Amino acid sequence: MKKHIVLVAALALTIGAKAQEKSAADSLMSAMSKDEKPVPVAIFKSSRLVLSQTTEMVKKNEFNFQIIHRFGDIAGANGGGSTAFGIDRVNDVFFGFEYGVSDNFNVDLGRSTIGQLIQLELKWALVHQISDGSSPLAVTLLGEAGAQPYQGATFPTFSSRLSYFAQVIIAHKFASAVSLQVAPSYLRQNTPFPISPANNEQSFFSLQAAARIKLTNHTGFIIDYAHPFSNFRSDTYSFKDPLGFGYEVETGGHVFTVNITNANSVAEMNMLSRSQQRYSRGQYRIGFTISRMFDFSGKHKKMKEE
Repeated sequence: MKKHIVLVAALALTIGAKAQEKSAADSLMSAMSKDEKPVPVAIFKSSRLVLSQTTEMVKKNEFNFQIIHRFGDIAGANGGGSTAFGIDRVNDVFFGFEYGVSDNFNVDLGRSTIGQLIQLELKWALVHQISDGSSPLAVTLLGEAGAQPYQGATFPTFSSRLSYFAQVIIAHKFASAVSLQVAPSYLRQNTPFPISPANNEQSFFSLQAAARIKLTNHTGFIIDYAHPFSNFRSDTYSFKDPLGFGYEVETGGHVFTVNITNANSVAEMNMLSRSQQRYSRGQYRIGFTISRMFDFSGKHKKMKEE
């Protein structure tokens, strides 16, 4: 009888000890999970792809300087060896300046060679994709106002020089390998391009879609497409939807993208309204984007001092 009592007591002590260990382990895991707070997901490496802008924002007190370049046709009547396959010609150069007023609100200024277009942009991150799945999508609002300050014969009044662009960018990152986004948008040009024929619309809707496929931790492949919902911008009037492919490399504070696209314009106001180049005619070109981030918050300096 005493032996049975001793065995039962020993068994009870063992179970109690195991329960205590389990309870302690559960408490530790619970404490660790509480420390790992959900954070916004970085869906893309930079604020621009080939044709599209992304949901990524410049953080508070940071400044992003961008240079985007489009060369001439690689092939076709205006390409080939005589132009070093387009390298000798420049179709468009865009300089962009993005500043983070806050982590969720940016003010951007850009200037394009085509049309001498100057544009002011406001960008607001409305929703972020969150790491714990509580928010599966990122949603960013974008608004632009553009002006073409020269060509007085074409634009006789200040109002006739103005254009407006609004866009909603919706993005999601699947695991760590694939990022997708769609971006419905609206464009209005007070003086539509081209000025004739008369049936050219002053305003129209469009849809952009893009994907980034991760190759390594610092490189990725990009596909970028845009479609204007415009009766004028169709095959009937020799227009073609912009389509681009890019290879992206992240190196420290730089993000470099080399790409091929049939679009010769960079700014959305130009790209969506003017794209008439076709891959089938050799009217595709090499381009590149360089993004360089500058931090004015003093965080990096403080970390070095510590």
